[in-house]
Amino acid sequence: MTAPDIEDLLRELTPQVLGALVRRHGQFEDCEDAVQEAVLAATVQWPAEGVPNNPRGWLVTVASRRLIDHVRSEHARREREAATATQAAPAEVPDTDDTLVLLFLCCHPTLTAASQTALTLRAVGGLSTAEIARAFLVPEATMAARISRAKQRIKAAGSTFALPDGAELEERLHVVLHVLYLIFNEGYTASSGSRLHRADLAHEAIRLTRTVHAQLPEDSEVTGLLALMLLTHARREARTTASGDLVPLEEQDRTRWDTALIDEGTELVKAALAGPALGPYQVQAAIAATHAGAATAAETNWQQVHALYLILERIAPNPMVTLNRAIALAETSGPEAGLALLSTLDGDERMAGHHRLLAVRGHLLEKTGDAAGAYEHYRRAAKATASLAEQRYLETRAGRVRQRRPCSPAGGHGTEYPPAP
Repeated sequence: MTAPDIEDLLRELTPQVLGALVRRHGQFEDCEDAVQEAVLAATVQWPAEGVPNNPRGWLVTVASRRLIDHVRSEHARREREAATATQAAPAEVPDTDDTLVLLFLCCHPTLTAASQTALTLRAVGGLSTAEIARAFLVPEATMAARISRAKQRIKAAGSTFALPDGAELEERLHVVLHVLYLIFNEGYTASSGSRLHRADLAHEAIRLTRTVHAQLPEDSEVTGLLALMLLTHARREARTTASGDLVPLEEQDRTRWDTALIDEGTELVKAALAGPALGPYQVQAAIAATHAGAATAAETNWQQVHALYLILERIAPNPMVTLNRAIALAETSGPEAGLALLSTLDGDERMAGHHRLLAVRGHLLEKTGDAAGAYEHYRRAAKATASLAEQRYLETRAGRVRQRRPCSPAGGHGTEYPPAP
């Protein structure tokens, strides 16, 4: 087994091992530290000595011993047991997969969204603190403190390692899905930095959502979220040039879209929409499927896209949804209609100076022939985003408008990016 294969295996097993330890011993924070130590030991020993026959049992054994050693402060025993771990018989490990329970614990309602995301990536995703810090462009010490505070808050809340039930289950599941959605969005369109997307975060969000879907296959919103991720991620290879510059949806080479992901996502959309209730992730997935089903940009069914945004706006009102509806409305009723809808967002504090609102307005002004207005808004949008890829793209669009050259819809907006639920 190659080193990348071992890394993938460890990432898959980490939440299962942590779940087994927390269920057996409690003490989430101590268990999480013990599992990280066991994973570190595996990354050193397995490539050299081979993967054990029962890798999950090996990790549980080593992590359990590290936990016991920590409690007893027997450093000598820790070294001795770590050295002989590969020869030890695996501990009795239950067959149950506690990943979903662990996700619910990491998304505890007492935590902020930022802490929920960081703790999920650390405990369930198996990412190191340094990796998470790099993903969100903060110092490692800052991220370590955030994760530590999150674990302390969970401990102070007296949380038990069990799935909630009834109304609490539904409420907590909503939080879990939102955290996974945030992780995917940050991976699909990084909020800052030189790269447009972070494939590792997007892949991790998809993997975790697949885990939730495997355990809750009848939940239409879980199915819808997985479909949305797959259909959106299918466009990743076509979204940038070889040099990393953004390519808007209208100009993408659709032969580079991942047809396997599109086929899987489309089937999931059908299953999600067959459910008894309609939720925001299902509607967003249907929008993504509409775009994926168009062989060319010109063949996009904008009437259907606009109708779906109307539904989404009704069940999950959000300014970003309205912004995306304005794009679809402009395609069906003209740019003036789109601009009129955008004007309803001017008083929304959440959108004040937002680069996507500025970029969309620039695009629609350009379509009306107002080159000066379009230029101003593209430049303001470029200054308002922390993403270097989006900055370059918007500056390029501003330059083309100044030269009165045709321009495609601005990249940091519209249905190229999943709208917030």
